[in-house]
Amino acid sequence: MATVSRVVNNNPNVKPQTRKKVFEAIERLGYRPNAVARGLASKKTTTVGVVIPDISNSIFSEVARGIEDIANMYHYNIILSNADKKKEKEIRVINTLLEKQVDGLLFMGGAITEEHIQAFKTSSVPVVLCATADEQRTIPSVDIDHEKAAFDAVNVLLENGHRDIAMISGTLQDPANGYARYQGYKKALEAANIPLREDLVRIGNYRYESGLEVTKYFLELDNRPTAIFAATDEMAIGAIHTLQDNGLKVPEDMSVISVDNIRMASMVRPLLTTVAQPMYDIGAVAMRLLTKLMNKETKDASELSQVILPHEVIYRNSVAHR
Repeated sequence: MATVSRVVNNNPNVKPQTRKKVFEAIERLGYRPNAVARGLASKKTTTVGVVIPDISNSIFSEVARGIEDIANMYHYNIILSNADKKKEKEIRVINTLLEKQVDGLLFMGGAITEEHIQAFKTSSVPVVLCATADEQRTIPSVDIDHEKAAFDAVNVLLENGHRDIAMISGTLQDPANGYARYQGYKKALEAANIPLREDLVRIGNYRYESGLEVTKYFLELDNRPTAIFAATDEMAIGAIHTLQDNGLKVPEDMSVISVDNIRMASMVRPLLTTVAQPMYDIGAVAMRLLTKLMNKETKDASELSQVILPHEVIYRNSVAHR
């Protein structure tokens, strides 16, 4: 058994003839090393647990690609668990992954509550937040500045002469994403000395359908907005379709802008102007940070805090000058 172990683990202290015999036996028997047994011996399973809030959302699938590419580079396997954006299921999935003895945990998207923090605290393995952050910024994370991204998006509308700017917001109970983007919208209006109209802010659920429904409400207002800022591309695309279904042209009759830059943003007509998140890079950097923590590669505390990646306005065809 010791000789087979040395061959499988590429130990150089094996004679070439013996190595050849072992490999012939492995091929003949279809032998596969027992990962569980190896994990018990080394106290490492070379697996990383990834909690994804909604596997059908193209944003998170792009983050997952970045995670997996870097994981493969460092010879880690991924256990991907979908939590359906439900807190109870997220907590259950976190605990299940920890029970499977993963070497590290990546938690992707969504609000970080006290229950999440308690679950992370029970972990004896490193945890990195991905495309989100806890309110106190105590857990290592990789994300963008959501408030500044929203501020920049609304500024594009302001620079094009818009004053009555509506917002389809995400949940304000999500401080790292929904609330931060709402704050960016508010601060952009304040900087331009434009009073906030409460009737021009409605909460969506980040998805296409809520963009459809909220835009119907905006069209019923006596004083309609001239532009819509949607917190996500999916909601923006829903807004565009509602406007078009009601005989309005985008951007001639109403401009639309958003944040994310999912693939569909360049497929919808008109092409959607948006603020791009570097989703692949967020996943890749988060996984690399986790490998450093798992392998104790860094003693620099600054590397264990929050990583903020740059965003970028992508100018397309859904915004017109007023």
